This record gives sequence, C-alpha cells and structure tokens, in this order.
Amino acid sequence: MEPNFYGPVDDIPEAQRDAVSAGTQGGGWRGPRRWLIWFLVGLLSAIAGLAVSWLTYQGAETALPVPFLPMTGAAEVNANANDLVGPSGSQSSLLGHFPYEEADPAELVSVASNATIQLRPAAATKFDEMVAAARAQNIYLVPISGFRSKEDQDYLFFDIQAERGQTPRVRAEVSAPPGFSEHHTGYAVDIGDADVPDANLSVAFEETAAFEWLEVNGPRYGFELSFEEGNEQGVQYEPWHWRFIGDSDSLQTFYSDR
Repeated sequence: MEPNFYGPVDDIPEAQRDAVSAGTQGGGWRGPRRWLIWFLVGLLSAIAGLAVSWLTYQGAETALPVPFLPMTGAAEVNANANDLVGPSGSQSSLLGHFPYEEADPAELVSVASNATIQLRPAAATKFDEMVAAARAQNIYLVPISGFRSKEDQDYLFFDIQAERGQTPRVRAEVSAPPGFSEHHTGYAVDIGDADVPDANLSVAFEETAAFEWLEVNGPRYGFELSFEEGNEQGVQYEPWHWRFIGDSDSLQTFYSDR
C-alpha cells in the first residue's frame, strides 16, 4: 500500500476542508488590521502627549511673574494738568495748582520798598536790586503781595469764592487753593506799576512799561513769569505774578519732579 502523504487532508470532510480553507484565507488580512490598530493607538497616544505638554506649558506661562513696567509721566497718562505730580513729588496737583510747603516765617525778610511784603532772603535781595535798577530807568515797580500763609490763602480762595458764587474750578483759574499757592514758598511776588495802578493785578498790566521792563530784565535778577498765556496748568494768564528761581533751593522748589 502506497504511503498516503495527503491522508490527513483527505480524511477531513469536504465541508470542513472548505471551512479551514476559508479560515486560512481570512488570516491573510489579520496582519494589516493589527498593524492599523497599533498605528491608531500610537497616533492617539502622541496626540494625548502633545495635549498634556501644551496644557503644562500654558500653566507655566500663566504662572510667570508679570514684569514691572514703570509709569510714564502723568501728563502722558492723563493728558490733564490737574493730574500732574507736583514739585514736592508727594502729592498730585489740585485744579491745576501744584502743592507747596509753607516757608518758615522766621526765615522771611521784608523788601525795602514795603515792610509788609516778605520774601525769602535771596529773593528779597534780588527783588530790591531789580526795583533799584528799574527806578534808575524811570520804571517804578511796586510789590503788591509776597509770602502768604495757608490761612491767608484759605480766605482768598474759599471766602471770595463764596462771595462771588464761583465754583472751585472757576476760582482756581485766578487763585490757588490753600496749600497750593506759590506764595507759600516765599519766592513769589505780585508786581504792579506805580504809574498805572489801575492795571495792577489785571491782564492790562502787560501793557505797562513796568511789564515790558520785567520781560527783558526780570531774568537778570532770577525772576520769571509763573503763569504765561496758555500755560499747561490751565491757570489764568497773570502778567503780574513772578517767582524767584535764582538759587538752588528756589529752582528745586518749582522744577523738581515736574
């Protein structure tokens, strides 16, 4: 009897052989499908990893300290002179006026032409020299007001405001609130023309010979006009109001931190 090399196959019924054959054919796509499944799993894992990394980065970025940005000048931030920092550097301006410390009355001296008008010594000395120089040219400068205390300014601001029925903002156009007047410093002085008294403390003073002389010669003695026409503080033009800036202390008083 010849050996039956195909015996095991022939012994299987035909129907079963068909089933085995079909199973063998089906095994041909299990490899690619398994590869596809693992590919999708790997892809999802990579996406999940990227998502976690992104969220972690966002959290770390949020936690970073915000760098300190220095403030710019008040005029740049607010564009309003009423919000500027005053020369003292400690308090904002009020209604366009800067805060000033009150001079020690014991340190003040009278000007030569009027014993009731007091200034700081350096300012008084230069003012007397300026008056004498103007007189030599037939110009007669008259001191009208020098140092004023906060109490004096309280009356000039609040009492007169009430008498005239003015609002604080309107009053501030012609008079500083107490604590904010240049006259507190002992460096400011209101000047008139003895030949034209009706022009004193008014815009008409700019038409006098005294004002014309001051414009040219005031700086020679350390004096400058405080509130020129169209000044940034929004204070009414005051051709009669001058301040001394002829030494280190006075210069710092009016220009430090401005």
